[in-house]
Amino acid sequence: MSSIHTLIPDIQELLTRKDGWFTDEIACSFSSTVSRSLQAQFEPREARPTLRLSKLGDMCPRALWYSIRHPELAEKMPPWVENKFSFGHIIEAWAIALAKASGHRVEGEQDELRVDGIVGHRDCVLDGCICDVKSVTSYGLRKFQEGTIRKDDSFGYLYQLDGYICGSLEDPLVSVKDKGYILAIDKQLGHMALYEHEFRPELIRERIRDYRDIVSQPRPPACTCEQVPFGKSGNVGLGVRASYSPFKYQCFPELRTFIYSDGPVYLTKVVRRPDVKEIDKFGQEVYTS
Repeated sequence: MSSIHTLIPDIQELLTRKDGWFTDEIACSFSSTVSRSLQAQFEPREARPTLRLSKLGDMCPRALWYSIRHPELAEKMPPWVENKFSFGHIIEAWAIALAKASGHRVEGEQDELRVDGIVGHRDCVLDGCICDVKSVTSYGLRKFQEGTIRKDDSFGYLYQLDGYICGSLEDPLVSVKDKGYILAIDKQLGHMALYEHEFRPELIRERIRDYRDIVSQPRPPACTCEQVPFGKSGNVGLGVRASYSPFKYQCFPELRTFIYSDGPVYLTKVVRRPDVKEIDKFGQEVYTS
């Protein structure tokens, strides 16, 4: 019987073979998964958003409130970010295809789950274990290899996994009830890491209660976004998690954006104006005299 603990060496061995392992069946499964993911990404959003198992990571209460109560105020996603998400879907589908082709048991793909009324869709049950697949940067992969994701889970991957485990406790496909796994794929260099996570049932149910309470409030709560020093001139900017929030202008109406060669920097306090292009929240260049 296959074991999730041999997944990466089995995939690595598969990738060295030239024996026609990429069969029509694997090709159809891969293309079907990619098609479903991309259709979901680009389909119209008509229903109002709700809390989801995939969105239970650490989040500023104010940004959370706006994401549910006033989603129309979210920043529009830039085209290159949409493109990046598309690459992620393709890489994640490829990982599932490799798991199947290397002899591992993959079931329950994208099954709907519910935890205390919160809905989500797991990636799959792999060899009887809940497994979530993530495409990450080379830097991000090190978090899974070294285990630092436990203390630096910027995007809430572990809360998401807790939700999927919790929602699958009664599923007969799942034989391992106290652990879940993240298969992380380095989208830059192709390396892989399998991270084992201990299920935190009390934590995920507490998070659901807290987030439900936040979004039920009639007015937006206070912002708790992290702010960090930027440079040595006294400038202050948003932390990593806050910089990705599409509601950062609801938290900081006077936020200023400066475009560096490696991406935008969002400053909440400007003592010395950076010598790079500045844009407003609509993406238009700000000209100074």
